[in-house]
Amino acid sequence: MTVKIQMAGNLWKVHVKAGDHIEKGEEVAILESMKMEIPIVADRSGTIKEVKRHEGDFVNEGDVLLELIDSTQ
Repeated sequence: MTVKIQMAGNLWKVHVKAGDHIEKGEEVAILESMKMEIPIVADRSGTIKEVKRHEGDFVNEGDVLLELIDSTQ
């Protein structure tokens, strides 16, 4: 399971790390695009297995930000 980036831009801030539990709707990062700060929100709950992108990275729409372990497993 993954959390993906919704639009291209610079990954300004990542609020989570591997091992953290996140809830659906929680803000996990902030993307800077066209001089605007856009929150990236988890679309599902789970425990973070791996953070795939890091602060300062340029990301594209559809890039994987986080890999999750499903909380129902």
